[in-house]
Parts: sequence; structure tokens; C-alpha cells
Amino acid sequence: VQLQASGGGLVQSGGSLRLSCTPSSGTFEYRAVGWLRQAPGKEREGVSCISSATGLPYYKDSVKTRFTISKDSAKKTVYLQMNNLKPEDTAVYYCMTSLSCLDLSRNWGSGKLASIPKEFDDSGQGTQVTVSS
Repeated sequence: VQLQASGGGLVQSGGSLRLSCTPSSGTFEYRAVGWLRQAPGKEREGVSCISSATGLPYYKDSVKTRFTISKDSAKKTVYLQMNNLKPEDTAVYYCMTSLSCLDLSRNWGSGKLASIPKEFDDSGQGTQVTVSS
């Protein structure tokens, strides 16, 4: 599966954006979909994930009251609604699939990602989110 993330942009602090993740080829109907981000000079971290089987969401602690992940199977799209954005949310946002959210991260609260082999990384180019103060 190759993925395409879109919907990023420049917003002021406190603003909102909705990111979309769609497969440019294949389907992620039976896979978990995670949102990751990477800020300049920092490691990539996990932001949120939605389980395929149960729809159970996972969130990094710093976003769980502000971000909402959802899935529209008919549109083959996973969304990340981001409200009350802060400058520290500035990053390139990627989506990635896996068999389960716990394969991407054992601790979504911390945002620390598991070691993901390059051949399983279907995250694509990502979308830039910039939050001005």
C-alpha cells in the first residue's frame, strides 16, 4: 500500500486543520492506520492510530484532547482532525499502515515509535503543518 497524506497548511495558534490519508494504490481496509509527524531536527514520532478491527483510537498524550482520528471506509480515507493547534505541532505529518497500532508503537501516549523496517514503511511524502504563534 502506498499512502498519500494531504490537508496540511499554515494556521495560527488555536486554529484547526483536517488531514486526510488515502491509498494511492491498494487498500488499507484491513490494516491499522497511524499518523506520524517529524519536526525539523527531531525524530519521527507517533501522533495517533486507529485500529482496523475495532476502530479503537490511540493518541499521543499531548494531542489527545485536541486531535481526533476517524476512518471513512466508503471513501477509503482516514482523517486527523486537529483543533487548538499549537506551534509545537509544527511538523511534516505522515500516515502509515500496519497490521495493528501496537506494531507501530507500544506506547502511543509517549509517541515513541517501534523500529519499523524500511520495507514496511508505506508513509509517502507527508504533508506540512505549520502553526504560527
